[in-house]
Amino acid sequence: MNLEHLVYDYLISVGLSNNVAQYLNAAALLLALLIVTFLVDFIIRKIIVRFFTQFAARSKSNFDDILVANKVPRNIAHIIPLIVALEFIPTVFVDFQYFENIVEKGLLVFAIILTLWIVRSFLNTLKDYFKTLPRLKDKPIDSYIQVFMIFVWVLGTLSAFAIITGIPFLSFITTIGAASAIIILVFRDTILGFVASIQVSINDMVRIGDWITFAKYGADGDVIEINLSTVKVQNFDKTITTIPTYALISDSFKNWRGMEDSDGRRIKRSLNIKLDSVNYLTANQIDKLKKIDIISDYLNDRQSDIEAYNSEHNINKELMLNGRNLTNIGVFRKYIETYVENHSAVNKDMMIMARQLAPTTQGIPLEIYAFSSDKRWQNYEYIMSDIFDHIIAAVPYFDLEIFELPNSSSFISK
Repeated sequence: MNLEHLVYDYLISVGLSNNVAQYLNAAALLLALLIVTFLVDFIIRKIIVRFFTQFAARSKSNFDDILVANKVPRNIAHIIPLIVALEFIPTVFVDFQYFENIVEKGLLVFAIILTLWIVRSFLNTLKDYFKTLPRLKDKPIDSYIQVFMIFVWVLGTLSAFAIITGIPFLSFITTIGAASAIIILVFRDTILGFVASIQVSINDMVRIGDWITFAKYGADGDVIEINLSTVKVQNFDKTITTIPTYALISDSFKNWRGMEDSDGRRIKRSLNIKLDSVNYLTANQIDKLKKIDIISDYLNDRQSDIEAYNSEHNINKELMLNGRNLTNIGVFRKYIETYVENHSAVNKDMMIMARQLAPTTQGIPLEIYAFSSDKRWQNYEYIMSDIFDHIIAAVPYFDLEIFELPNSSSFISK
């Protein structure tokens, strides 16, 4: 004889009516099922969690440790009590078909939610594990996990609605398909972010840890997170700027990774020389400049070449304009280039150049183009400042002046 019949017969024997006996019988069986389910859940959970914990402790891989930390075994343990409940629900509500259908649908919806929990905890495990792998640390793992979870949640939600409404799943999907335009509108940013994250990953545009500059969003710092909808940048003032992921492919930004991967960091800065301080050098001025060690050989060679040329072509040197001549700005430019080439902090294997740019209303720009060996920001700034400290101090030795806009002291008579 079945258990439900034993309870029912006992209730009838104590004088209860048929309807009351049926209700009390169902209540008693439901209480017994709840107690058994909770006991099974507690025991199975303890066994499975302990087994996984001990196994993870003995294992050399950290994947199982992350699995336990994300509660995957704990969530899996809930499956067996759920199966027990589904198996005995028909027995509990044998006389109440309506309630049986409701409870079964509720348990099936819970089964979908439990599946989502298990999938989410497993995907979080994969995410945390992949981030421990050096070759994947700079990849937007969060974006892929979020995309997959969106599809899983959508599928789970649709399945739950199909169970509640009693509509076959395929028919329910067909009905939802008619509302796809609205779904696309609602998830517009998510879809754009998904497409953008794939393009960013495939084209290797941005990695976690990259220094990027995004003027439109005021971002200038290191990328600390890339997910489906946003990219987080920690600026150098320690503020956080959030950028839409799709902005990385729709707008222009600067990634400094190429500089960090190269052998040097570029120095590209100029100083402006006053136009009226530029002139030809006389023999006395050249002799004076020959005392500067790093350009003395250059001046001797150039002076010999120029004198030979002027003599060979019978150049009238009563005017400095005639023939070939050295200029103070040309010699100074050579001095800058030689000084930078000899600087210990400059990478000699990369381009080194001192060049003259087009004259402006603020004088003639003399630009230094070189690369520092040390790419660290603080040291780079120190190297560049050290070079320009020396260059600026050297300007008067060549009878040149640096252009400077007038200030109040300029109009004070001396």
